[in-house]
Parts: sequence; structure tokens; C-alpha cells
Amino acid sequence: MSRRTLIKDHLLEAMLFRRRAWVMAVFCLVFIIILLVRLVNLQVIEHKHFDKLSENNRVRLMAIAPNRGLIFDRNGVVLAENRPSYRLEIIPEQVDDMDGLLAELGQLVELDEMTLKRFLKAIPRSRPFEGIPLRTKLSDDEVARLAVNRYKFPGMEITARLSRYYPLGESAAHVIGYVGRIDEDELKYVDETQYAGTSHIGKTGLERFYEKELHGEVGHQSVEVNVEGRILRVLDKKQPIPGNDLILSLDSRMQSVAEQALGDYNGAVVAMNPNNGEVLAMVSMPGYDPNLFVHGISIKDYRRLQNPEKRPMYNRALYGQYPPGSTVKPFVALAGLENKIMGHKESIPCEGYYLLPNEERKYRDWKKTGHGHIDMEDSLAQSCDVYYYELSYRLGIDRMHAFLQQFGFGSPTGVDILGERSGLLPSREWKQRTRNKIWFPGETLIAGIGQGYVLATPMQLASATSILAMRGQGYKPRLLKEIRDPALGENRSIDAVALAPVKLNRQTNWEHVIKGMISVVHGIRGTARAVGGGLKFQMAGKTGTAQVFGVAQDEEYDEDVIAKKHRDHALFVTFAPADKPEIAIAVIAENGSSGSGVAAPIARKVLDTWMETQEQK
Repeated sequence: MSRRTLIKDHLLEAMLFRRRAWVMAVFCLVFIIILLVRLVNLQVIEHKHFDKLSENNRVRLMAIAPNRGLIFDRNGVVLAENRPSYRLEIIPEQVDDMDGLLAELGQLVELDEMTLKRFLKAIPRSRPFEGIPLRTKLSDDEVARLAVNRYKFPGMEITARLSRYYPLGESAAHVIGYVGRIDEDELKYVDETQYAGTSHIGKTGLERFYEKELHGEVGHQSVEVNVEGRILRVLDKKQPIPGNDLILSLDSRMQSVAEQALGDYNGAVVAMNPNNGEVLAMVSMPGYDPNLFVHGISIKDYRRLQNPEKRPMYNRALYGQYPPGSTVKPFVALAGLENKIMGHKESIPCEGYYLLPNEERKYRDWKKTGHGHIDMEDSLAQSCDVYYYELSYRLGIDRMHAFLQQFGFGSPTGVDILGERSGLLPSREWKQRTRNKIWFPGETLIAGIGQGYVLATPMQLASATSILAMRGQGYKPRLLKEIRDPALGENRSIDAVALAPVKLNRQTNWEHVIKGMISVVHGIRGTARAVGGGLKFQMAGKTGTAQVFGVAQDEEYDEDVIAKKHRDHALFVTFAPADKPEIAIAVIAENGSSGSGVAAPIARKVLDTWMETQEQK
């Protein structure tokens, strides 16, 4: 076999090389063009966008929470303020043994299980170089102990911040309310921009109702940070605008006197100026200390406030709906005069009970032996039930409903706190609509003495009494008197809101009823004559008792054998001076049994305080 020698084709190989070189050149050119296009896009077209992103990586905008506005009473007494408080913070990156640190700190300050759990949960959600609150309120002794041992605990910081404080404690707690930490539900509706940097928000009372006024406007500062997010320096700063201060119509001295006068009774007292609707005192007892809620209430304290009998968190002045008892009689009497059902001089016999036509059931008077023949003035002075059974029967429930509705019964007064109840003013239509039952004549009699379905709040009673005192001209109750701008030092007054007046066909009818109410306090047989002594002017009032449970026809109410929680509520409404009213008061003492013996003296103490205040002016 002969061996063949392969001869290379140099021309062909040269052509192949040139072709591959051109392909690679085109390929590289395409990539270079793509790169240039991308560079132009980044450096020219999108320069501003990426420059902004770069700046945001270097400069951050941090919110500065505004100082919350203060709350004062009408005389300048501070009811809610901001006080410096110290809190214990831990910087995780500076701690080698977190469990050991917490154990040692627990020997110096109280650290309960809930506090530790909240702190440990916050660690993974925070930056390692930022301080995480461990305790948000330290006492002076705790601060001192921690400061002395500061060198032992790397990563521990004690910082000072302003926090809400209520100097009067339990006094007026239901009015002022309290602030607390913003929860998840509140985060859904608050303005995230305005609440950036803010940890607390109004929860109840005026703190919640006037949250927008009290909160203020958030400030900002631009800070330069490094790649880890640490602050290097402050570049620019816009100071926050503090919240407005609230000046209330409330008189803290009258408030305190009313609270003390109620003593051990659960109940409420509302005092207001009938000339403009300003609420001078709004008491609900028992009370609670709102300071417990500012930094998070303990389980022990919260359980104590859940007492089912005392219910200290329950605002009885606005939420409590009670049978008004005989305090409704002046309004029923006025309805009788206005509808020409019964004249003020007409008298009816009272034998201690009342019978409806063709019925055997006895509707008893509070006085077993009866009052004899009695007219309107004496019926109010002696609180004769039989008189109002007869008057209510003649009126009928619908006319009674229509007339009393003008005084605000059955509707919220509109006072500037959330959650006010409407009470209940029954009618035929109401019973048919809500219970699908007809109205019975006996129910009209019971409604005429403020029992049965009739319910009213202490605020409603005070408002209705104010309208009566002013002979028909009422004003919407309000707690806010002025708003002060701390930045400008300017005060803005809150105008009184007049209600639709109650107009009578005969103006003398007002005086007939008020004359009877004056006799309640100053008459020789008035049910509240014991509180009328020593006054320099005449005081108009009406006592009342409200049944907690029913008593059968053949049984008698014996206070000595009835448990306190089943005793009648004691009520009293009053205004003074009778001829030129300046104050109206409504009192209810739960299970107080006697409007004249318990509720009326409470009102007199409040009235005396008001008199002293006026004399000092």
C-alpha cells in the first residue's frame, strides 16, 4: 500500500479565519453598542432617578413626634400634662449574653414575664444598633440603681422622653380619658405621615374626642447615614408643631367635692351652666387612675378594674341609663298644663293608691296613708304619685312622649365625648316596633312617675333641668371652653350652641311648675326641705327614687331586709337661683334609697362650692 501525503489548502484556511474574525468582531461590536446604550440610559436618561435613589441611601428623613397639647380646667388647673420619664433601652449588638444581662437587670428593676416577652419579640424586628425599650417607665430609685451599675451592663441605655401624666389621678378620669400605645386596629385609620414617630394616641374621653387638636403636626430631620444605617450627622431639621391646649369648662374643685360627696355610693353627678351649656362637673364614681394605662396596664391592675359590681371604667354620667323616677314629674306636670289636661289649682284626692277604671290592681303611692286632696304645687313638693297617675292617664303616653321629647329625653344630648347613650322615652309606636306588643294603660301610669320603660342618663337629666330652668331655652352641653395655640399664644373660644326652644302657649305655666319645685326645697312639707337652710336665694329641685326591682301588690318595700344592691336608686335634680338660674345639677346615687336623704345633700354640697366660687370672683 502506497502512503499518500496530505497537502494543506492555505487559501481555504485563510478565508475561514477571516470569516471567523469578522463574526467575532460583529459580536463584540454588538455587545459594545449594548453596553454604551445601557451606560447612556443610566448616566443620562435615568440620571435623576438613580441620583435620588443614591441620595436616599445616604440621606434619610426621620420623623420627630410633636408634644401633645395640655388639658386645663376653667381656672387653669392642669388636668393632663407631659412629664419627662425615663426608660430602659438595650442595644442588642453590644450585648454578648442577652439572657445573662436580663437576669442581672431583673435584680435591679422589676421585669415581669410580659415585659420580657415583648422585649424579646422586638429584637428580630429592630436593627441591632438601635435601642429597644425594655422598661418604658422607671422610678427615680430605679434610675439611680441603674446609673450606679451602668458600667456592668454594656448595651444598656437610660433615655428620657415626655410621657402623658394626669396629676389629679382618679378625679375627672372619665372626662379626660387617657392615652395608650397605638394598636394594630388604630394603625389602619390613623394618618401614617402625621403619626410617624408617635407611639401613643387618645383612647377614651376628651383625649380621644379631641385627638386632632391635641396631637399636633409631626416634624422631620434629614440625617446622613452610612451603609449600615447608622446616623452620622443631621443635615436639616423641621421642628414639629405642638398640639393645641384644651381649656375645659370643668371646675376641678367642684368635681372633687362632688366625687367626695358621693362617698361610697356608685353614681354620677352632672352640673352645668344653663345659660350656655358649659359642664361644670361631670362625675362618675367609682373612678380609676388613668396613669395606669399610659405605659401599659399590668394584668393585676386590669383585673382589679374589671370588678363587676363597682365597674370603675364605666362612665355612669353618659352610659348609665336609669329610671328617672319622680324627677320626671315637673316635665309631666308641664305637659298637663300645656295640653290643658289639668289646671295648676285643680286638686285630686290621694288615698294612698290609684285604680284604673274597671280594674282592681292598685297603683300605690309612696306614702301609704295618702296625701289627701292635693294640687299641682303640693304634688311636686310632696312628690305625690297618685296625682301623676291621674295626670298621666288623662294625657296618654303619646302626648307625654311628644312633650318630654322636646327636653331631650330619649336622645343623646350631643356632649363632646364619644359613646353617650340615648336613654329611652317609650310610646305606643316604640313598643309595637321593638316588642311587637300593644301598649297598656297601666304602663302609662308607671311612665308618668319615671318608672317602667322610661330611662335617662344623668347628663340628660341635667340638660333637661337646664332647659326647664331657662324657661324653654336650652344649650347643647359641652366640656370644651377654649382652644389655645401654644405656638402663637392665642385662645379660641368655643361658642354656645342653642337648641330649638321649647315654646309654651302660656308662659305662666313655667312659673307654676317652678313654684312647685321651689316648694320641694323651701316648703314646709317639701321632700328636700332639709337641704334648703342657709341659702341666700331660692333653690328649685325635685327628689326621686328609682326602683331596682319590682314589689308585688301585697308586699311592702322594707329597706332593712333588702340587700344594698337591690335598694332603690336615689335621685335629685335642681337649679339655682330659681328666678335667675346659673347652675343646674343632676345627682344619682345607686342603691341610695332616698332622693331627699342621700342625693339632695350631695347636690347641696356642689351648690355650696359653686356659691363660694362666685363670691371669690
